[in-house]
Amino acid sequence: MPKSFSTKNLRVLREPTGDRAGAGVFEFTDDYSIFHFGKLPDAIPGKGESSCRIAVFNFEMLAAEGVRSHYLGFRPPRGMEFTLLRRLDPAVRPLRPDDVNHLVPLQVIFRNTIPPGSSVLRRIELGRLTPADIGLDAAPGPGTVLSRPVIEYTTKLEEIDRFITRPEAGAVGGLSDDQLTRLEAVTRLVDEVITAHAEHLGLVHADGKVEFGRDDSGELVLVDHAGTPDEARLLLDGHHVGKQVMRDHYADTGLQGQVEDWVRSGRPRETWPAPDPLPRELVELAGEMYRSLCELWTGTRIWGARDLDKVMDRLASITPAGR
Repeated sequence: MPKSFSTKNLRVLREPTGDRAGAGVFEFTDDYSIFHFGKLPDAIPGKGESSCRIAVFNFEMLAAEGVRSHYLGFRPPRGMEFTLLRRLDPAVRPLRPDDVNHLVPLQVIFRNTIPPGSSVLRRIELGRLTPADIGLDAAPGPGTVLSRPVIEYTTKLEEIDRFITRPEAGAVGGLSDDQLTRLEAVTRLVDEVITAHAEHLGLVHADGKVEFGRDDSGELVLVDHAGTPDEARLLLDGHHVGKQVMRDHYADTGLQGQVEDWVRSGRPRETWPAPDPLPRELVELAGEMYRSLCELWTGTRIWGARDLDKVMDRLASITPAGR
């Protein structure tokens, strides 16, 4: 079950029970969310269908490489049917290694590079992270290429998700050390497959996020979706292709710092003022970016979008990162 501020709508086809998985359909919307906000003021035209088609393509590509997931089928143009698992909150009762048929309440983040906009840069600058925490000898700069992908964890079901250590992740997720090791191995395989496809298309796959569940037999399965421009940072010629474009705009207005202040002070999310809308041209170009990326990524012409490099050149000229 997604959080209330998810940008996907969930339709339950069959409720999961303690010993049997259910089924559901995600409808990907044109909404987006950043900085712990719910839906931001603007809808990005074509984003929902583009993201759904990329997610479906990736699940099928990953399945060919042996990655098990909850994906059941595509419901065009923006729907995806999947196995629906229970949501067990570790705040209600601790999860155990022998639990089955539930979402693992973790977000698993993998990093291949440290691009501009990465939380690593800001967390190190603010003293919340040391290079040693992620296996580095010195503080990375924007664009640092890591010799080996780094894996980090955040919580998933808390009001404000937070970074946690590997042992904490095992405890929160109710996973044994062997299960956590298996989860990391699957995460690295997902990263390798998405990265190879991106490189084939001339893109850099800087980092990404995956989530997992445990099926009726307790086996780990990939859930939600992976490698879309919402949870992966993809770059073309140094320019972000995806949600980071909107993040950069609002970071330039000071919104990111404001949100961090509100989180630190414990200000309730429902009292946060809504940000100003995006400039109209940025909304239209962002929609075109999603559609162009989808056609490039899946190899299927749907809208007859412009080549991605042309869209990104124009976007770069009007966004903070490109000025």
